[in-house]
Amino acid sequence: MTPGAGADALPRNVAVLLAGGVGARVGQQLPKQLIRIAGRPILEHALAALNNHPAVDDVLIVMVRGYLDPVRAIVHEGAYGKVADIIEGADTRNGSTLRALKWLDGRECNVLFHDAVRPLVTPRIISECFQALATYEAVDVAIPSADTIIEVRPDDTISDIPPRARLRRGQTPQAFRASVITRAYALAQRDPDFVATDDCTIVLRYLPDVTIVTVQGDERNIKVTEPLDVYIADKLFQLTSNDLPAPRTEADYRAALSGKVMVVFGGSHGIGAEIARRASGFGATVHAFSRSSTRTHVERRGDVAAAARRVVEESGRIDFVVNTAAILPRGRLLETSEETLYAATEINYLGPMFIAQELFPHLKQTGGSMLLFTSSSYTRGRGGYSLYSSAKAAVVNLTQALADEWDVDGVRINCINPERTATPMRMQAFGAELADSLLEPTEVARWSLDVLLAPQTGHVVDIRKADPIALAVDLDSQG
Repeated sequence: MTPGAGADALPRNVAVLLAGGVGARVGQQLPKQLIRIAGRPILEHALAALNNHPAVDDVLIVMVRGYLDPVRAIVHEGAYGKVADIIEGADTRNGSTLRALKWLDGRECNVLFHDAVRPLVTPRIISECFQALATYEAVDVAIPSADTIIEVRPDDTISDIPPRARLRRGQTPQAFRASVITRAYALAQRDPDFVATDDCTIVLRYLPDVTIVTVQGDERNIKVTEPLDVYIADKLFQLTSNDLPAPRTEADYRAALSGKVMVVFGGSHGIGAEIARRASGFGATVHAFSRSSTRTHVERRGDVAAAARRVVEESGRIDFVVNTAAILPRGRLLETSEETLYAATEINYLGPMFIAQELFPHLKQTGGSMLLFTSSSYTRGRGGYSLYSSAKAAVVNLTQALADEWDVDGVRINCINPERTATPMRMQAFGAELADSLLEPTEVARWSLDVLLAPQTGHVVDIRKADPIALAVDLDSQG
């Protein structure tokens, strides 16, 4: 769509994705909004949130000069149908906003501006911004400040400490009636001392009679600015259900799995067996392999290759591959035998690599999906099972790397990180534990199918009894 296409061409709700910054502080060669986290460029996470929101009619992307082609590729490959245009940004954020307003060409609408480097924006925030515009002409998103804010003089001495209860930390999106933000910028451009870092500041300064209402933001709606933010954002995607696929109905599962062929390594017990059972119940042809049932050793390339040949001979194709095969040796590393060292490394790490190499050609033919499994211990090696922790950390890195390598071929790969689960392997390693403290394999299997069927790739998805971020926010709100 172009803004001059007719009197009624411009939709009521326009979302502008501001991606004009270079991001020198992140320390990457490419703009920070194109850095990949959780399987996608940062910009794409924000774009997907806007494109998928039912209240958004059109999306305009304002991208840093020289990088419009990568964004065009993202839009094309992701089939983001609400993207109306991709235009070049200016040297400043305010300049990029001005270019977006010029694109609107004076037509009245609700316009929502969002930073492309805030990838965790939630549907609730977007909804409440548009809802607020039914009453107000300008909307900001903000969260309470947990820290005391101090005002300092040029010599770094404190000049004031405002009451924390009245302070908020601003986020994006910010939303306006298009005529209001356009008028504010017109006045700002006449001011030789004009300086602003966000659009609400401009409305506040140049249109003081316009009320700016705030809606509640989210602690997870962080802005990726520093190198540490890239790491934090990646972890937040693991700790929140914000980017998890939506739960499916039984009819959805049947439509997605009926007639498809699934290979499950480690499919005779625990999570693997439950995934196989559920997929088969929804109409998939499931081939389960394991050491005990088929004498298939994932650490032997020949066994993995033979399994793939058998499946293709019997079923003609492979759509999904799941690997839950693993062993959990316990004990101090200095007391671990060489035989155990090799066995743990080969099964827990070489096995996934052999599966990836041997099964990828078949998944490429079907545009299929692979699912690997890690452990909560991958984030921090723990004494007593260093072999397991370190191998599972390697599986996470393998997943993320293969997601990049396979993306061009349309093959997805993700990794499930289940909280402690009541499986035979865990029972053998740790003995009896409180049942209420463990996930059930059936629950992990349900989430596993959702992730296996979802369009995302490169994600490490935590499956937990409770969302720790939501719990922390709830506890904080209680005092």
